Amino acid sequence: MARRKKADEMAARVRNLIAMDANGIMRRLDARRDEMFNLFSRLRSREPLLETIDSRYAGSAFEQLVHLSEHEQAVVDRYYTCLDELRWYFTYTEDMPGTAQVNFTKLHKRLEEAYRLLVVTLGPPASVDGARVVDVEVLRREEAQAPTEKTLVRPGPERPRRASPA
Repeated sequence: MARRKKADEMAARVRNLIAMDANGIMRRLDARRDEMFNLFSRLRSREPLLETIDSRYAGSAFEQLVHLSEHEQAVVDRYYTCLDELRWYFTYTEDMPGTAQVNFTKLHKRLEEAYRLLVVTLGPPASVDGARVVDVEVLRREEAQAPTEKTLVRPGPERPRRASPA
């Protein structure tokens, strides 16, 4: 029983590390998207592109994937395959920055789809305060009742009233 619990804990930790890595990559891509292409155009350097998609935990991933189910392994492999396609493109492209940005958009869309599947399968990463991040989508909005209007009336100087014409 203790052995099973330890294996479950190890799998949960691996899931969290992979989810944290993938989340970090996606956040960096979103945050640096425009700037990395500006730098690529201005400096003709691939460093901003490649550093943005750098995987923090890739070195030990294979040994840890053993703790995941076969389905989870396939989902993780799909995500990192899409990431590798993007890395390959950034490393060896001879495209001009405008064309590179168009091709990036296509590859990024595939990566986002793989990421969504990864989060659904493995779960979102745990946050520093222990709370789980939840992805929410509004399906239907209820019409909210309009709040009753309350206005503040400042007492002002009394204005003389005019007599109504009779």
